Amino acid sequence: MTVTLAYESGTIAIESDRDSDPAIANLPGAEYDPRSKTARAPAYHYAAIRDVLRRVDAAVDDRVLDSEAVSLSTSYDLREYQQEALDAWLTHTRRGVLELPTGAGKTVIALAAMAAVSTPTLVVVPTIDLLEQWQRELETEFDCPIGRLGGGEQRVEPVTVSTYDSAYLRADELGDRFGLVVFDEVHHLGADGYQDIARLLAAPDRLGLTATFERPDGAHEAIRELVGPRVYDIAVDDLAGDFLAPYEIRRIEVELTPAERADYDDAQGTFVEYVRQSNISFSSGSDYLQLVKRSGTDPQAREALLAKQRARELMMNAENKRHHLARILDRHREDRIIVFTAHTELVYRLSTEFLLPAITNETGAKERREILERFREGTYSRVVAANVLDEGVDVPDANVAVVLSGSGSEREFTQRLGRILRPKADGGRAVLYELVSTETAEERVAERRR
Repeated sequence: MTVTLAYESGTIAIESDRDSDPAIANLPGAEYDPRSKTARAPAYHYAAIRDVLRRVDAAVDDRVLDSEAVSLSTSYDLREYQQEALDAWLTHTRRGVLELPTGAGKTVIALAAMAAVSTPTLVVVPTIDLLEQWQRELETEFDCPIGRLGGGEQRVEPVTVSTYDSAYLRADELGDRFGLVVFDEVHHLGADGYQDIARLLAAPDRLGLTATFERPDGAHEAIRELVGPRVYDIAVDDLAGDFLAPYEIRRIEVELTPAERADYDDAQGTFVEYVRQSNISFSSGSDYLQLVKRSGTDPQAREALLAKQRARELMMNAENKRHHLARILDRHREDRIIVFTAHTELVYRLSTEFLLPAITNETGAKERREILERFREGTYSRVVAANVLDEGVDVPDANVAVVLSGSGSEREFTQRLGRILRPKADGGRAVLYELVSTETAEERVAERRR
């Protein structure tokens, strides 16, 4: 028999030259239609379908990919661990996720992978900043036109970089154009909508890049199915001192003021008492959603949520954190410092009090680029930011980070630490200060992210 494979709007259409061949219904992901005697599978099963047909030695008329090979080469000399990561991906059927710390050169490995397979490639990134960063890298490294989807441009070339949003909107249209798809910050693919990007692309070769693969919501299981398992990982401590800067984490315990303590205990007590009476265990994220739903009709639930929010703001924005920050800034007058917080309002207060350039989600793209460029060239030696520098932004080298507040996310903490780990010319040590309000829920938050 001869099996014909074709790409149609995010699916693989499968036909046999036999009048009736239900065997094609057993191909991965395929659903057989006895009326048309054809089968259809989601496009991401293309590689598995092809492998099965190869194993049974079937004759295949493969019309799926509408693209020709491209000639790509890279001038990068990979470090030993980077070569190990590339080899792990190549030997694992060119599918899988690489987990390396921020600053370890994930982009360099991806460029080497693209050169190794020399097939039309789509690179998918979460932000405009990364879109522009990748476009510069690709244009510098490869002697071919580079397409771009996002930031006001919609240009497709055999090598194209796209935002997740643009790829989501055009995935079914582009599904047969690329043999390799690279997902930068691949943990974003765990979002329900973005998963469709990987489902609708036929690309048999798939590479995911991240500093933290696991997701607390379990969505990394979907990433394993759509991109492949984690095939290589290396920890910060394995690279620190050689390929990343040596570092230390200094935890500073901060006391609430008497007034803050009274307000915190009152607010936290209100929340805890309601939870106790309602028999809510908070053993999973759905328990918190249950409380949020109740707050729409239950005044006591709403009061408990507002009290929890008030307690959170008190512990994260404690007055004494500002005093400790003042001492840190004075101690590191000759260093390059990034201050991280969880609240935009606090960023502006700190910016005014300490004359720090501020970056928040309200900062325009042009202004943010100007601040980071001045930080890079040394005009500014310190900046303060609310979450937006955690990932997806090309942040200049710094050697001191101060975490005033944050979530319990290991990913967030890893990203913030990674901002100071690029090797220093003088071989100096990086320092991350973590300020934690004592005898508050922030102690548990800090333990979770560590």
